[in-house]
Amino acid sequence: MHAWGGCWFFPSQILAQPVFSDLSGSLPIQHVYDGGWEFYVGGGVAVFDCNNDGYPDIFAAGGAGASQLFLNQTPAAGEAITFAVAKPSDHTLNDVIGAYPIDINGDGNLDLFVMRVGPNAVLSGLGDCAFERAEDAWRIDPGNGWTTAFSAGWGAGDDWPTLAVGNYVDRRDPDGPFGTCDYHQIFRPNESGFGAPELITQGYCTLSMLFTDWSGSGQQDLWISNDRHYYVNDGQEQLIRVWPELSSYDAADGWATSQLWGMGIASRDITGDARPEIAITSMADQKLFQLDEDVDQPSFTSIAYDRGTTAHVPYMGEEGRPSTGWHVQFGDVDNDGLDDLFIAKGNVNQMPGMATRDPDNLLMQQQDGKFIEAGEMAGIGSFERGRGGALVDLNRDGLLDLVVVQRRAELKLYQNTTGETGNWVQLRLSRDGGNRNAIGARIEIMSGDHHQFREVQVGGGHAGGQAGFEHFGLATATSARLRVRWPDGTMGPWHEVSANTHLHLKAGAVPVTDGRTGGAQTPPAFDQ
Repeated sequence: MHAWGGCWFFPSQILAQPVFSDLSGSLPIQHVYDGGWEFYVGGGVAVFDCNNDGYPDIFAAGGAGASQLFLNQTPAAGEAITFAVAKPSDHTLNDVIGAYPIDINGDGNLDLFVMRVGPNAVLSGLGDCAFERAEDAWRIDPGNGWTTAFSAGWGAGDDWPTLAVGNYVDRRDPDGPFGTCDYHQIFRPNESGFGAPELITQGYCTLSMLFTDWSGSGQQDLWISNDRHYYVNDGQEQLIRVWPELSSYDAADGWATSQLWGMGIASRDITGDARPEIAITSMADQKLFQLDEDVDQPSFTSIAYDRGTTAHVPYMGEEGRPSTGWHVQFGDVDNDGLDDLFIAKGNVNQMPGMATRDPDNLLMQQQDGKFIEAGEMAGIGSFERGRGGALVDLNRDGLLDLVVVQRRAELKLYQNTTGETGNWVQLRLSRDGGNRNAIGARIEIMSGDHHQFREVQVGGGHAGGQAGFEHFGLATATSARLRVRWPDGTMGPWHEVSANTHLHLKAGAVPVTDGRTGGAQTPPAFDQ
């Protein structure tokens, strides 16, 4: 999308109406996120390929009950999404808030950082969806509080990541919960694993954090979104410099005080200027922040009202009370080249001032840059208490499917069956050595004169994230050009690629077709 004389020019608009088929009943078990007041927040889901067959698997938090790993058994691309249940193992944990997939040790297998009420867990991926506890081997004490947020990035020259762990209320403080927001931890790598954590204080009860290259310069900073319900005085959204050492952006840097009931974060460039817009969920109005033009400081203005993304009251039913937003994620649902926005919604528990029947949102971006609600039309407007979620292609058909964790209700699985969608390309990156999946890289794709920029990240959303292919809608374009600015700042060359392909690009090489065939060939080490 480009601006010329105040007008916006977009790729050809696909006029498909989004449609999702509810496959929740096909899951092999009914999985529920439940528990007492410590599990009112959380309920995240990690979606990643744990057996390297090309089809994403699902790790879902269970709250006070057990977490669950679902193995993708979809027999072939485009067929009905099918899952089996993994047998209990080291990944089966109680008291789980959520989890994020990340290759911490650079061995090519995705690991899991599991956030819990109590001791967090670091699970080393062994391949074939097997895991083992790695805290001792990697010399990390990942925290023992009420962890609700996580993000990771790589410092210059580091083979191992720097981990940011965000905590909510200090549940052991007898004067809590109001005014007892806990601190956060930064784990930096050293020669033998990780050093003792550095602390971010003041903490303001974070529910999401994300390393983001907000300036487009190649330097990631840590955005921390906080829940004003508990911080009482002086709390705000935070932006933290992590490298070379910890420091906070403040008013002198252009950072304005913003106080939200911050629940989730998503970062995506929707204007084509190579700098991301930042979506934040909250109670009542959801926020969409845009960096002010021609500034090098983090001076952000909310454009949610102008773009139609406030999603402040339910769009179905007769509720007039404000909504409560949780997971938030951008994704091109109809492959028209314009990113859409999913928001999981649901009352914290029984807060009387907030809507109790609060359906999830699917906001579809239009040619003029505004978003319109399509949740009811698409069939994803559940009235249960939505929490974590994932927009991700589960059956390799080039359409983004949807997983939603619900508090005290079944895990939702939706297959995207939208007709007459646009073309697409999906790309995964890799590199030798540490940071195997090129976290912090920026992908640039051109189809015609339409630019899309994408930063590869770990973190954000609400209590869970995804790893694997980056998905790009191409509208009517049958080919595209792409290039990557790698995490070390090296700008790769342009590559011409065909539409409707899954591609793998390794640093220093050319894109190749990812030809993995899927779940039907998985070893039978799982309950059917």
